Amino acid sequence: MAQIFDKEVAKKFLKELTSAEQYHFLNKVNEAVYREGYTPDEDHFYYCYFLTLKERLRSITSYRTEGYLRYIYAEGLKDIEDSIRLYKERIDSKRSLSNRNIPKRLK
Repeated sequence: MAQIFDKEVAKKFLKELTSAEQYHFLNKVNEAVYREGYTPDEDHFYYCYFLTLKERLRSITSYRTEGYLRYIYAEGLKDIEDSIRLYKERIDSKRSLSNRNIPKRLK
């Protein structure tokens, strides 16, 4: 995997993730850079971090059966999706300000 980002900033995000989550996070970082054309910065890392946390919540399926726990799960997922949307808007606005008109998918 290409090391295209600042290692110190990436360490901040990777230290609390499991090995599988680290792999997911790094794949999302590379995918967003190479396919979407985003520049790797802190907002970009937060975007990928929250995508990884969303996958973490999806993996907790056995806890979604109880009423109160289901409510906590739904509220947590809603908060994470709101954060994903916020950081996606931030990195999209930075890309439009820098006039990087890179197509979303490379052909």
